[in-house]
Amino acid sequence: MSASISRQGARRSRAPLVLILPALAVGLAACLPVVYLILHALEADPAQLAAILIRPRNLTLLGNTLKLVVVVLGLATLVALPMAWLVTRSDLRHKGLVTFLMALPLAVPGYVMAYALLGLSGYYGFARHWFGLSLPSLHGLWGAGLALALYTFPYLFLNLRTAFLGMDPALEETAQSLGRTRAAIFRQILLPQLWPALLGAWIVVGLYVIGDFGAVSLMRYDVFSSAIFTQYAGAFDRVYAAWLSLMLMALTGAALLAQHVLSRNRRFARTGTGTARRSRPVPLGRWRHAAGGFVALVALASLGLPLMVLGHWMRLGLPDMNLLHLGRTALGSLATAVPAAVLAVALALPVALLTLRHPGPLATMIDRLAYLGYATPGLAFALALVFFALRTAPFLYQSLALLILAYAIHFLALALVPLRLALMQIGSRQEETARSLGISPARAFAKVVWPRLRRPAVASGLLVFIMVVKELPIAHLLAPTGWRTLAMNVFGRTSEGMMAEAAPFALAIILFAAFFVCLILKYEGATAR
Repeated sequence: MSASISRQGARRSRAPLVLILPALAVGLAACLPVVYLILHALEADPAQLAAILIRPRNLTLLGNTLKLVVVVLGLATLVALPMAWLVTRSDLRHKGLVTFLMALPLAVPGYVMAYALLGLSGYYGFARHWFGLSLPSLHGLWGAGLALALYTFPYLFLNLRTAFLGMDPALEETAQSLGRTRAAIFRQILLPQLWPALLGAWIVVGLYVIGDFGAVSLMRYDVFSSAIFTQYAGAFDRVYAAWLSLMLMALTGAALLAQHVLSRNRRFARTGTGTARRSRPVPLGRWRHAAGGFVALVALASLGLPLMVLGHWMRLGLPDMNLLHLGRTALGSLATAVPAAVLAVALALPVALLTLRHPGPLATMIDRLAYLGYATPGLAFALALVFFALRTAPFLYQSLALLILAYAIHFLALALVPLRLALMQIGSRQEETARSLGISPARAFAKVVWPRLRRPAVASGLLVFIMVVKELPIAHLLAPTGWRTLAMNVFGRTSEGMMAEAAPFALAIILFAAFFVCLILKYEGATAR
């Protein structure tokens, strides 16, 4: 009997080709950018390579990039950590509305936030026109840092909020009964338990900042990503651009390694079974007005400021607005984002099924490679695909097919996470029972698994759609000639000082992304109920 069961388990673990082949193709596609960057970089002769590696500018770019990461993480944490505590541990009113307002800045891309900060100042800017204040133009490290922090703090907020809600309140109550102050409880009990969520969110935000191109370019702050684009677009030294891309990827790898080292051997689960319950809200008392002011200030800076500045420039540019061009550009973004989202979900599904239903060395390797595309900064990813198309498939160069494929591979990890979680919750017993009754594997999947997987698949697609609509570096390098997305129009016009002309495109991005952020939040609320 046991031998029979063992043989059945062995048969179940043998993955069918219908899963192996597409999953393997996904893994190879994710490797492609790294391989082609290395091949192109190795074209340098020894003398050229030595000159590239010892350039003093490399250290300047590294220092600027690291400073930007520190500034963004610092500012975002100063906003997200107290905000997450307020909506989970205090008696703050209207917590649902506050949570919604803190998540909605995800709809405002970093380059649109930079546009808003730039549009605030200047002779014709929002502040001078409405309040008579001539604010100095915000450029450089602090301009780029503020723009990116106002965009990325929701990632930290949502992670920390989840961590607070998952904590056992008995630990705090016990410490309080022993006479510990609230500051000591936060420092000694809450903060260590927040560490995994904080570190995970830091790595997501840090990787985004390392690869950001739009905000740093508009703020004229020289980092790796802006230097890569300058070298490639100006055709000054494309071998140097490849080496800068590899340096950027090495910095990404170092960040991932640091996360692994800092998070290993840390356990935060309680040893007893315990009872799931919420903690008693901490009364804000005389701090209630300060907390309300803090929420209002953050909402005003992250949502109100972009909308007010956009409204100001829209008013100035409304008479000359080309609605036909705006409509064509919006349709162009849709024509890119919809197929990219569908393809990303279609590619993520066999990877998730292979890794969960047929675990093994091959499945583990493909699973790791699937995350490589997202870990590769967008500009380096796009540059590698440019080299690939020019060398091996010239017919793909500057084609819509290559742009859609690039988006699907780059954002594959975002589609993979919800699908993996859903498949883990569904399990395989019902599907195996259906197959034991003589139903084919494909029909068993369609009848048993897919109906329960449909909602997570839609959520995955919505998330990829939002990211594609807002994405700039990949579109800037891979878009076909004459093909313009909303993001490209915002960046192109803002970089030339055409603030009024850029406003309709920026507003369209916010409206698109905000609508789908609302859909995702509604979906999460429905599944929670």
